[in-house]
Order: sequence, then C-alpha cells, then structure tokens
Amino acid sequence: MVSLETPVCEFGKPAIDFRLPGTDGRIWTLEDCRGEKGLLVMFICNHCPYVKAIRERLVRDTRELLDYGIRSVAIMSNDPTEYPEDSFENMQRVAREYDFPFPYLWDQTQAVARAYGAVCTPDFFGYNADLELQYRGRLDASRKETAPPDARRELFEAMVQVARTGRGPEQQIPSIGCSIKWREPESV
Repeated sequence: MVSLETPVCEFGKPAIDFRLPGTDGRIWTLEDCRGEKGLLVMFICNHCPYVKAIRERLVRDTRELLDYGIRSVAIMSNDPTEYPEDSFENMQRVAREYDFPFPYLWDQTQAVARAYGAVCTPDFFGYNADLELQYRGRLDASRKETAPPDARRELFEAMVQVARTGRGPEQQIPSIGCSIKWREPESV
C-alpha cells in the first residue's frame, strides 16, 4: 500500500463530465450530480483504511451539505482484479450498509480518475455553482485512524464557504490516502 498526498488546489479548474454506472442501477452524468450551489466529487473505494476511517463522517458531512445546496458524488476507480473488496457488488453492499446520501459510481476504465488527476483514496474535488474547483483538501485530521470527535470539519467548512461565497479557502491541507490501484497497461 502506497500512501500519497493530493496536489494543491487548482482554483477555477472546470469539472470534467462523466457518464458512469451507479450502485443504484442508473447511469449518472456530471449534470445529474451537481447541486444548486456546488458539487463535491470524491474518489473513494471500499478497501482503503483511510476511507474506512472517515466513512461515517463522510456520510454525515455530505448529508448536511445538502442543506447548503451542495450535492456529492463518489467514484470508485480502483482495479478490483487485485482488490476484490472493491468489486461492483461490494460497492453496492457498502452503499446500502452506510446509506450513502450520494451516488456511488464505478469508473471501470479509470478514464474519469485520470481526467480529474485523482491520485489517492480519498481524493476530494470541491466545486462551486459554476463547477469551478475551489477545494482539494482533506476531510479532517483523520488518517488510517479516525481523528478525535472534536476534530475540525475542514472539508465541510470549506464547502459551506463555497456555497455561501463561490470561493474556497486559500489555505487547504492536502488529503492523504492509498494510491489508486491502476490497471496494468495492456500489451500490444
């Protein structure tokens, strides 16, 4: 397992469209996912200890962000061949078990993760109402272990600021997590 840190936020970079299958059986696009005040695009998976450490908080924060006009979408881009816990069937199970308040999508070709420049799980991309990037930081101080209950809710606070002002905070602490499990390039 390789731990990686996300790059610094490229303020204003536009969100990239996608068309991916969800655990709910429907096909989702960027437009289907966006909220009136913004969108949080999250690259997560099932097996990563960094994601497992924040799953309950992720559900709490994304559910509360709905009240601010911010919708969320989670995308799983790992190759499940080597990591069966990340299979589509397990994605469906996890989405049900945690009652995800957002679509959980499968990026089987990994093209969406590559287009976004996602590097790890979790990797967060927070967009304003115009779908311009305003946040590329962490959820909170959690790592492989959940941070204390009184930890600052960095992602939540940043996205509330985006909803209110259209701009994210200037100072952002990068997310850290497991590297995305890229597919081996096919031989020619």
